[in-house]
Amino acid sequence: MASPSSPSLSLTNTNTSASSFFSDYLHSLSQTPYRLKKRMLATWTPAQELNQVRLRSGADMKRKLKWHDLIALGIGGMLGVGVFVTTGSVALEDTGPAVFISYIIAGISALLSSLCYTEFSVQIPVAGGAFSYLRVTFGEFIGYFAGANILMEYVLSNAAVARTFTDYLCRTVGENNSNSWRVEVNGLVEGYNKLDFTAVALVLLLTLCLCHSTKESSTLNLVMTVFHVIFFAFIIIAGIYKGSVKNLVEPGGIAPYGVKGIINGAAIVYFSYIGYDSVSTMAEEIQNPSKSLPIGILGSVLIVCLLYCLMALSLCVMVPYNMIPKEAAFSMVFQKIGWNWASNVVGAGASLGIVASLLVAMLGQARYLCVIGRARLVPSWLAKVNPSTGTPLNATLFLGLCTASIALFTELPIVLEMISISTLLVFYLVANALIYRRYVIISKNPPSHTLLFLFLLSFTAIGFSISWKLEEQKWGLPLFGLITVAITAFFQYMVPSISQPNEEWSVPLMPWPAALSIFLNVFLTTTLKLLAFQRFAVWACLITIFYVLYGVHSTYQAEDMELGVDQMQQHPSIQQSKLDIQVI
Repeated sequence: MASPSSPSLSLTNTNTSASSFFSDYLHSLSQTPYRLKKRMLATWTPAQELNQVRLRSGADMKRKLKWHDLIALGIGGMLGVGVFVTTGSVALEDTGPAVFISYIIAGISALLSSLCYTEFSVQIPVAGGAFSYLRVTFGEFIGYFAGANILMEYVLSNAAVARTFTDYLCRTVGENNSNSWRVEVNGLVEGYNKLDFTAVALVLLLTLCLCHSTKESSTLNLVMTVFHVIFFAFIIIAGIYKGSVKNLVEPGGIAPYGVKGIINGAAIVYFSYIGYDSVSTMAEEIQNPSKSLPIGILGSVLIVCLLYCLMALSLCVMVPYNMIPKEAAFSMVFQKIGWNWASNVVGAGASLGIVASLLVAMLGQARYLCVIGRARLVPSWLAKVNPSTGTPLNATLFLGLCTASIALFTELPIVLEMISISTLLVFYLVANALIYRRYVIISKNPPSHTLLFLFLLSFTAIGFSISWKLEEQKWGLPLFGLITVAITAFFQYMVPSISQPNEEWSVPLMPWPAALSIFLNVFLTTTLKLLAFQRFAVWACLITIFYVLYGVHSTYQAEDMELGVDQMQQHPSIQQSKLDIQVI
């Protein structure tokens, strides 16, 4: 016969456990200032990122990718919906036929940022991308802050782009009203009231594909990317064949809105290049990272830049710029020249590009979350790698469900500028980190010199951007431009740079490429609307609160436990503790 006191004893144990947890958490909160001081600037060495931290995932990711897989992933990640959404409106309202020049300028900016990513990815070939690069350079909080913004950018943009898939799929089958495929709910707020089950189905299908195997997902992306490039070639060849060169100069010349219009257009079309950073998150699954990563990242950016410029040029030679439609430009222009059937082809090609872009983006977002989980900044179960598939299964499923949930409700315009500001911030931080790592961590120069240079560089970039925005071009633009060149040249002359003895690839002509990347990212950020900065401020507050209430305590306790285990084992062959933390 069971003891009558057993249920009450179990309840007592539960209450005691809950009380103990609550008491321990309050004790942790009371130590928050000390733990913030201990952890915010704490960094790991690249060797620790590659070894001790990676072991927290259990099984290793399987190295199956080669350089051609990376090029396909990079192209697939970038050749998404951006060029179809932005080109027509920019040509009509900002640049005229010179929109292809805007793509060249934006491509140069993307190439500079990709150079920074490439050097980091070769020297620190882990799946964490910008999160890992910033954590080993500027410390835990900056890495966490960037990682949180990257994840937000991925989830929101993937959800919004998945909804755009429905639009183009409708056009493929001849249905002009894409909302006919959505379920409208009258009780929900405008912008969130059209439920898109097609987008949800696409996200969940890709999530299951990514859970199975990275190599098979890469092969699927390769096939889709090949067809997508063929589709781009069709638009380029058809446009040039049916077009006329006089449409580039009539009416108003090749640049009717002037240089300012071309630069403003570059800020808008720049976001068509977002996606190459996903390649750097594949570092743990590449057979020869030091060779394949530079080819994959830089090669994909150059190929996409060429395709975008030719696409924009073909659009502008088909009709005069003032006749280009603002929405669905490529599809509508083909109708204007009498090729109605090509509108359906454009819809099919754009749908295929969106699937490829989503596949790569969802591949990258899971790797980011996996590495953030290894750092214990989020629950550790998100860091686990499935031994049989070699993929971060938990992170993939979790983010897939989050993306599908948002795709069900949220429309593209609501999140577009929020995505842009987060992306530019991360690219800006990576360029700063590359200069700091090269001149302070590697070359052993005093940090104050490099930090002063980075501050002055950002300050002059802001001054130049404000002058451009306020049209104070008589003195502001040349003044801040010359100051930027002068301080960069002075820094290069005064602060020596020492290359690592065994490094296989590094950014040439430093610090000029990284400094120009910083300048352009600041400049492009200032073109965004005030609402984007307000939304970003709210998001920044939320993720900072999460770090203070959870992240810093989780990482502190994880490192404390690992240090205790190392001290208990006293293994003579282990010369370096897992808590060999450097503090800037």
